[in-house]
Amino acid sequence: MLSTKNLISDVKLVPSTWIFEHYCKLPDKLVGQDLKVKSLFNPKERTPSMCIYFDQKKSIYKFKDFSTDKGGGAIDLVKHLYQCSFGQASGTIIEDYNEFILHNNGGFDVQEFKSYSKYRVKDTTTRPWTTADQYYWTKFNIGSRLLDEHNVRPLQSYIMAKEEDGQHKELEILGKHLYGYFTSDNQVYKIYQPTVKDKKFIKVANYIQGSEQLKGHDYLVITSSLKDLMALKSLKLSVDVIAPDSENTMIKQEVIDKYKNQYKKIITIFDNDEAGLRAMKKYQEHYDIPYVHLKMSKDLADAIRDFGPREVMINLVPLITKHVVDNESDNLDAQA
Repeated sequence: MLSTKNLISDVKLVPSTWIFEHYCKLPDKLVGQDLKVKSLFNPKERTPSMCIYFDQKKSIYKFKDFSTDKGGGAIDLVKHLYQCSFGQASGTIIEDYNEFILHNNGGFDVQEFKSYSKYRVKDTTTRPWTTADQYYWTKFNIGSRLLDEHNVRPLQSYIMAKEEDGQHKELEILGKHLYGYFTSDNQVYKIYQPTVKDKKFIKVANYIQGSEQLKGHDYLVITSSLKDLMALKSLKLSVDVIAPDSENTMIKQEVIDKYKNQYKKIITIFDNDEAGLRAMKKYQEHYDIPYVHLKMSKDLADAIRDFGPREVMINLVPLITKHVVDNESDNLDAQA
């Protein structure tokens, strides 16, 4: 272990591990592991969404708070926490760290970082559809045709594997409601487990959902999830629909440029919460893509479940039409 024993005047001499441990009030030492805590910036949060992770390339800790979209390094954490400038945050850290040194026998023990490997999806086992699956998906007006079209398959189980300390470790996960999202060439890119509070989604690979099912309509809608995508398509509007890995993942500029050349207009419809609204505004600011804020339920699929397809159509179509209609001859009528 290394020990810092003298008072410091340069924030660069303060270990990033101490900054995160101190200001996040972490119960355990950071030694290279990643962890998730409740947001320091959103007191209303119930499910932890703030990730503190080790950047192996730079050998420092960083954070990403998906509840508020704040993120960065250790000084950024304090800057956001006290709503101050970078310089003021640095001064606060130096002052607090020196206070810590004086009251802790002269130093902070910096742990040697361990190499932590992560479990990754190794294999999946599919199973037949059941009435329980039917009950779950039809609540959102999503039937077998849409599920087949988008390569959603029920899973009996999936296997997570990792290499650690020279040993190969595997975990088999079983559950009543497990679904695999597959590409057209049968590669799983995401696991969806809707009844699990934490880790509802396990990302396996980068993939723009819906990109292989485009029909060549005049308009493109970007939703926040595959479930919302399929729920929107169930309304049979004359639009194509895609979804990134999540609404926190921005589709790359070159991909957006390609879609702008293909479609008359692109709009976003994300979740009806702070994160969703923030993400839609980001697309508007960065890509000049307008958004539709549907205020009926948390998301579009839930709105269909809560109010029914007809009521959602009545509320949604005028909102979309306001953005996509370029002239009186344009029409967004539902298809037969």
